[in-house]
Order: sequence, then C-alpha cells, then structure tokens
Amino acid sequence: MKMTMRWFGEQDTITLEQIAQIPIMRGIVGTFEGKGGDVVWTEADFRAMKANIESHGLSLDVIESIPVAEAIKKGTPERDALIDIFCESVRNMGKAGIPVLCYNFMPVFDWMRTNLHHEFPDGSTATAYDHQAMLDYDLSRGLEARVAWARGYSGDELNAIFNEYKALDEEGLFQNFAYFLRRVVPVAQEAGVFMALHPDDPPWPIFGLPRIVRDAATIQRILDVVDSPHNGLTFCTGSLGALAANDLPAMVRQFAGRINFAHLRNVELTGDKSFVEVAHTSAAGNVDMPTVIQALIDIGFTGPVRPDHGRMIWGETGRIGYGLYDRALAAMYLHGVWQGLKHQG
Repeated sequence: MKMTMRWFGEQDTITLEQIAQIPIMRGIVGTFEGKGGDVVWTEADFRAMKANIESHGLSLDVIESIPVAEAIKKGTPERDALIDIFCESVRNMGKAGIPVLCYNFMPVFDWMRTNLHHEFPDGSTATAYDHQAMLDYDLSRGLEARVAWARGYSGDELNAIFNEYKALDEEGLFQNFAYFLRRVVPVAQEAGVFMALHPDDPPWPIFGLPRIVRDAATIQRILDVVDSPHNGLTFCTGSLGALAANDLPAMVRQFAGRINFAHLRNVELTGDKSFVEVAHTSAAGNVDMPTVIQALIDIGFTGPVRPDHGRMIWGETGRIGYGLYDRALAAMYLHGVWQGLKHQG
C-alpha cells in the first residue's frame, strides 16, 4: 500500500514541507476547497496542483472530493447538466494523470458529529457522536456547531432542505445514484480514473435523511450497478466501524478488486449508534487494525491509504480532525503494522 495524507491546499495550516518530512509519506490526497460540483474542475487546475506537490518530492494520488450536486441526489431535472459537469471534471483528472477520485453520496451533510471537542483524560481532543443527542437536538437552532467540514445551517435553511427531500426514501436515493453511476463510470473508465465511493459517516440516517452506503449489502448493491473496478470503494474503517455489526476484515475480502482507496482510523463505540474518534492503534478503540491490514494484504491491495481523522494533541490547533501530529503518528503506526505483517507472511 502507498501511504498518503490529505492536504487542503495552500490555505492549509499543514504544509507540504511538513508532510514530506514524515519518513514513509509518499503521496497526497488533494482538493480544491470551496469549488463545488456545479463548475468544471479544469485540467490546468489539476496540473498546477500536481506540479506543486511533485516539487516537494510527493505525488498527487487522489482527489477528495469533487462534490456530487444535491440535484443529482434528488433526481431533479437539473441533474443531467450537473452530471455532464462532473464527467468533464473526471475527464480532466484523467488527462492530468490523477488515478483515484474519492467521493460520497450523502444527502446534504457530509460527516456529522455531535461534539467536535471531546476531551480525553490526557488532554487530547477528538470528535464524538451521540445518537440520542442528535435525536434530541432542536433543529430550529440551526447547525452551527454540528458539522466539522462546512458552514452551519440556520433553522429556516434546514426546514427548506428537509422539505425538498421529504419525498425521497432509500430506494429513491439508490435509483438516483444508479442513474449517476451509469453515466459517470464509463467516462471514468475511459479517462483511467478509479472512482472510490466513501461510506456514509455515520452509517445510518441523520434527521430522517436516507443514507445508503452503510454495510456489506448496501455497498454490494451499489457496486453491482456497474460491474467495473472503476466503480469502486473507499474502505473507511472509521465510518464502517461505527456500526458494530460490520465485520471489517470480511468486508475487505468481499470487496477484493473494488477497493480503490482506504481510510484507516479507529473509533470507540460508546453506545448504540454512538462513538468517539480515538487514536489509530487497536488498543484505543474497537477497530482491530492489524486484522484489517492483513485482509488488505491478503487481497493484494497496493493502492493509496491515508490516516484519517486524528486527535488534536500536544496543544495543536487547526482544522478539526486534520492536525499534523496525530496523523503523522498514525501514518508511522499503520506503516509499521503493514510492514510487520508483510515480513511475517
């Protein structure tokens, strides 16, 4: 496997120079922050990012993510034009020689938490999710402090959004996703880009909005829509590990040949549909990281992996989940586990 780290561009407080100093770090997972799915991501943009990254001795291996517009998820008349825009961005990725696109199909919200600053006894902090707190939350207050990845929403905005999705159930969302995949995957295959669908985080409905990428059965159904390695998966141990019933090593083996990217992180389950993000080591949480990495080795996975959300440690401040120190420690730990298992085998 190839160790990579997510980098949010020149505005990121973590620099390419710092990432390049992590001994086993070889690649970057890049993005254009603030650029939506309603505009074409140009070949020139991709090439400029790639050249900058390569000047630091690293490679640009993954784009995470070109957003899927809400109209595509809802299946409204605007979706065809927006899918055309998405396809053109994928073509430009291929022209620039960037092989993997991580994306998601979560309605409205990306990853969701109820506490962005859960403090551990040692003083480090991480994000946490408590399902009862989410059920009890008064949506009229808006979501200023619930979403780590984007702006908040006012209560009026949320009411309008939920009304738009009111008629869409899981089956409807799946059919809209299938429509999208049948249009996009052939383009990705022609462009040499491997699509890597990220699971829902957390993997259950939020505020009544359907979420359909949560376990082996729902993922298999999506992969079966277009039977191609270019219709693949980002295997995220944190998202999938939040659902106790998910057997992560078994899922790795089930999806052999379709895992195009891996997010490796740990969670501690604190109740039904509740968890806290923890250090990446197996002892810290409920994800048995060596068994997952062994399964990846067994299926011959050689693609990019990255340490996912980390804690904030040693007084570091910055983007929630994406500090330098804990992710660097995690990268070294994951590499050590992988290297030890390879040598043992």
